[in-house]
Formats: sequence, structure tokens, C-alpha cells
Amino acid sequence: MSDYLVRAIAKSGSVRALTCVTTSTASEVCRRHGTLPTATAALARSLTAGALMGALLKTGQRVAMRFEGNGPLKKIVIEADSDGSVRGYVGDTQVHLLRPDGALDVPNALGRAGFLTVAKDLGLKEPYRGTVQLYTSGIAEDLALYLVESEQIPSAVGIAEFIEQDGEVTACGGFLIQAIPPVDPLVVEELMNHIEQLPSLSELLHGGKTPEEIMELLLSGMEYDILEKRAIGFACSCSRERIERVLISMGKKELSSMLKEQHGAEVTCEFCGERYRFSEADLERLIAEVDATKTE
Repeated sequence: MSDYLVRAIAKSGSVRALTCVTTSTASEVCRRHGTLPTATAALARSLTAGALMGALLKTGQRVAMRFEGNGPLKKIVIEADSDGSVRGYVGDTQVHLLRPDGALDVPNALGRAGFLTVAKDLGLKEPYRGTVQLYTSGIAEDLALYLVESEQIPSAVGIAEFIEQDGEVTACGGFLIQAIPPVDPLVVEELMNHIEQLPSLSELLHGGKTPEEIMELLLSGMEYDILEKRAIGFACSCSRERIERVLISMGKKELSSMLKEQHGAEVTCEFCGERYRFSEADLERLIAEVDATKTE
């Protein structure tokens, strides 16, 4: 199990915690998209955020996260499933901004002004949606703000990555700690003070700490039970059938235009880069399906 997540709960029932390592997943997704280092850092962090949020879901549920800012990166789009699969992309893969100290400048790449929108597919008629303004545009703090403001759950989120000079992701992971109602303010304050005293998460991940070891550091002095250990990995939900449904939803006029002007169509999945080609015969079949649906 290369990348994985651990979920735990305090024996007192006051706190739940998730810790994960996502190095291989982030590396694979960023290689697929050919991102430059700052875009790589932003995407790696967001994939980790998605993995943490996905682990809070019930079986068969899905979460989508969209960070939109006024910076050159434009947006970061992430999808995560309850089974640990995650995928994502950025608006501009070729963004590379540095701070004066030489560190990768993710906040200004995404933009200081913007929004984080979270949509959860919980198997209901309509997905649950929540939106908050970007807080720091550093990803972790923005996710924590969303959880506090939109879901009313006191939360601490830490996400870090280590990017080599050649742009390779050599360490990535994060944690999510939440207070369970009824919230004990003293427990929350003690836990936050403790986290602030720990070595940086980037240092822990680059040093090879496992999710279990990071959990032990985070919840030091608190008795807890490990509830789950689950694999995390890249997986795309695209398929030819799903792309066909998208094309059909565009309507007969648009499909007929593709047939007449392009003599076919090619659709590329933004998450994985897979290309789906549709011949004239394919488009004629889809147009016939649109007509059949109207006559039913």
C-alpha cells in the first residue's frame, strides 16, 4: 500500500482524526498534466484535501471541490470518492511563481480573491453544496474555513508537499482533525496548542513519517483507536458511455453541427487526458437517440 489514509477516534469520543500520505498519487496526477513546480504544489495539496474529504463520506458517495481565484492558476478542480480514489486538474499547468525567499508561491498563483465550492453527491436528488471565500489560498486553511463555516465543525487541517527542483513530488500528505459535538472548547484549545508545537508537516513527510506515526504525534497524550486504514490512489471516472451521455445532453442541433462541420468529434477528459473519438456514424447514432427520446 503506497499511499494510504488512517482514520482514528479518541476513546473519549471528543475528537476524530485523519492522516494520510499521498506522494505517489500526487506525483502521478501531476506527471499526467505536465505541471510546472508551483502548479504541481497547488494540485498536490488539493488532491490531498480531496482524499481527506473523501474519507469522511459513506460508501458510494463522492465529493467535488473547486478552488477558483483571480491568479494565473485560475482554478483547481478535484473529485474524490469514498473508496479512496481521487483525481484533479488545474486551470493552467504552466504556472510557476516564487516568493522572495524562493519558496513556491501557491497563494498568489491561485489568487488571493476567490471562492472554494464543495459539492457532495450523497445519493440524494440534488448534491449538497457549500461555498466560502478563499481565506489564504494555501488550500489547507481554506478547507478548514469551509468545514467551520459551511458545515459548522471545528476543524484543523494540515497539508504539505516537498517538490524537488526538477518538479518531482517526493513527499505529500496531510491531516484533518475535527471536534465531535458536544464540543469541549478546552480540548480544542489544548489540541491546537499542541499541533503548533510539532515539527512542520513538510519536515515530517520528507523524513518518511507514516500516517500512523503522524497520528501518534498529533494525538500525543490522548488515547485513541485506529478505525480504518484505506488505500489512496488516482482513478478517473470517465468512460465512453459517460462521454456519450454528455454529448447527447448537448442536443440535436449541436451534434448535427459537429457532424456537418467536423465530420466527427474528439473529447478529452480533463482529469486523466484520455481521448474519446466519435466518427460520423457515432454522431448519427447519438442524434437518433436524441430523436428517440423526444418521441417517447
